[in-house]
Amino acid sequence: MRLKSSIWVAAYLRRCQTEGVFGAVRKRGAEEAGAVFVKVATMDGNAMLYAPAPQTVYDEGRPAERLFVPIAAQALPELSVEERLTKELRFDPDAWIVETEDRAGRHFLDLAKS
Repeated sequence: MRLKSSIWVAAYLRRCQTEGVFGAVRKRGAEEAGAVFVKVATMDGNAMLYAPAPQTVYDEGRPAERLFVPIAAQALPELSVEERLTKELRFDPDAWIVETEDRAGRHFLDLAKS
């Protein structure tokens, strides 16, 4: 059984806090199963955006986990990331946006391998 989005976000922010990384909920989504997007601002005008992995990357052995994939291989200008988030929210108004700030770009997410 998969954790509610609200519980996952709270745990993720707690993990960031224990690592000394500032994080906050920018947009609260559907509590039960809203998609979660994680923006990592690198404090230099750039950011990485991590989106929910497509269902095709899940294997049968781990269906309860939340997997993420970066939307780009490297950091993008924050304006580009914000434009992408605006599009995602138009498509899915129940989505969550979590933002962290870390100069090293640490995200603490297990990335899905595609």
